[in-house]
Amino acid sequence: MSTKYIFIVIIFAVIFQRLFELRISKSNEAYVLSQGGKIHSDNLLGAVKVLQVSWWIAAIAEVWYFDRLFSFALASVCLSITLLGQVLRYLSMQALERCWTLPIMTLPRMSVVDRGIYRYLRHPNWLGVILEIAALPLIHGAYLTAIIFSIANALLMRQRVQTEEQALAENSNYTVIFADRPRFIPKFSFIFQQIF
Repeated sequence: MSTKYIFIVIIFAVIFQRLFELRISKSNEAYVLSQGGKIHSDNLLGAVKVLQVSWWIAAIAEVWYFDRLFSFALASVCLSITLLGQVLRYLSMQALERCWTLPIMTLPRMSVVDRGIYRYLRHPNWLGVILEIAALPLIHGAYLTAIIFSIANALLMRQRVQTEEQALAENSNYTVIFADRPRFIPKFSFIFQQIF
């Protein structure tokens, strides 16, 4: 089988994962609202959906139109980074449990989640997204897609992170708990302190 078709299979696997995440988020949103939760923002989900769909189409189009060469070494590294992004997203969902939603939501009188992957990072889910958007297109050498959509994602994410942190700061003990916690890049000294 051509590496281009394998690349498409990988992209469709990510698409199905995103659709599954949407279902989980909808279920969790209903639960949070039933517990007296509040929606603070849709977190630019419309723009995010446009970016995601465009990213998938652009990656496939670039590989086909420019006939991007496949490099096993590059593909191995970038597939590993993509899988790391998936793991970070899964660990975020696991730690947040039924509070994991795509819109920004809070529950009254509930302490911010400070377990699992959140012991080491403020935004492991966002780090997972950053890694996926940069690495997935590079599995088959689509570097233009990786660059353009990483920049677009950074612009969107800047606003999304600010909105999320503001909502958490106003409605939980987020500022106190996460004061010294790194946003995206774990500090090994901080991880060492958490473990020992």
